Amino acid sequence: MARLGDPAPLHNRPEDFLEMLRRAKRGRLKLYIGFAAGVGKTYRMLEEAHALKRRGVDVVLGYVETHGRAETAKLLDGLPEVPRKTFQYRGVAIEEMDLDGLVERHPEITVVDEIAHTNVPGSRNRRRYQDVLALLDAGINVIGAFNIQHLESLNDVVQRVTGVAIRETVPDSFLKRADQVVNLDLAVEDLIERLQSGKIYAADKVPWALEHFFKDRHLATLRELALREVAESLDRGDRRENGDGARGQGEAARGGDVTGRVMVCMSSFPTRASALLRRGSRLAGRLNTDWFVVYVETPREAPNLIDAEAQRHLLANAESARELGAEVVHLKAQDPVPALLDFARSHGVGQIIIGRSQAPWWRQVFGRSLVMRLIREAAGFDVLIASLDEEPLSSSGPPR
Repeated sequence: MARLGDPAPLHNRPEDFLEMLRRAKRGRLKLYIGFAAGVGKTYRMLEEAHALKRRGVDVVLGYVETHGRAETAKLLDGLPEVPRKTFQYRGVAIEEMDLDGLVERHPEITVVDEIAHTNVPGSRNRRRYQDVLALLDAGINVIGAFNIQHLESLNDVVQRVTGVAIRETVPDSFLKRADQVVNLDLAVEDLIERLQSGKIYAADKVPWALEHFFKDRHLATLRELALREVAESLDRGDRRENGDGARGQGEAARGGDVTGRVMVCMSSFPTRASALLRRGSRLAGRLNTDWFVVYVETPREAPNLIDAEAQRHLLANAESARELGAEVVHLKAQDPVPALLDFARSHGVGQIIIGRSQAPWWRQVFGRSLVMRLIREAAGFDVLIASLDEEPLSSSGPPR
């Protein structure tokens, strides 16, 4: 278990990342993942930056947020920084990471904190993770950090467990882009002790945090999610290096492996499609495989026959699916069931996910709903019927 201030494990030492990035032609990404504020992500990144600088590496700070933590702020000394860019928004001066300045400066490595952050209107990109992708595309290596509750596919789980709505998320496709993922673990008791001693938030924020996000059971669940997610990321990386993922997909395409690709069936009434998409993303991540989001347009669902709100939902959900790493497919057919199954058979799908039917009970009893027909006709596939029930949530996220 890594604790704040402990030396990094051998396989996570700065020189390992340095060797990797110097062999690379594109920018490489290293991510520190935590289960809550205060576990030491920023502290560890700054420690690594100092170690890299001592080795003669051109490392600069792109954006670092200390949140007033004295032990973290001390580590800023001696590290070069590209000054933040100031934007005027509604009469208020707001500082953001200077993406253009970093690209022009072109350091070997830059450190970027708070990757789930939403940029102020007027920025080149809407989200900071998109800024990081731009840095990588420019050939700049990035060391960054965010907390597990900001991972898009875990959004429903985190909201259900904590009762707190997380407004800023990072798509799973971004995490999959990482070349190294390091989990910053800490015992729940130690984290709460740090909170109570004023090492995470100012004194006036501590009671709110203890009452809402920093409850023992919440933190224990988030810690488990972080450990599991990082383990799965490492497993995906190992399988990529060994070629197992590609081999499994090839076998699935020949019909020899039921755990092949994942297909999510999206309807024209996708009011709760975000939960369905996250299920698909999680399953595809665990299987280390590609996944599809398929919508079948029937004659009665032609664009001129469905209302504008439904069309907006479809477009928004298709964009969300792409951000989560899915390939979005739009089919046209008289009957969606054979169209879905034909696509699944021709594209090596082994797992089909569909939302619980909203059809009248009598159609379900007599097997006439789309879900029941799909189950009956989907021989050779695993079919998951996802419950999309939602619970009331708090309207604000935890303090950072």
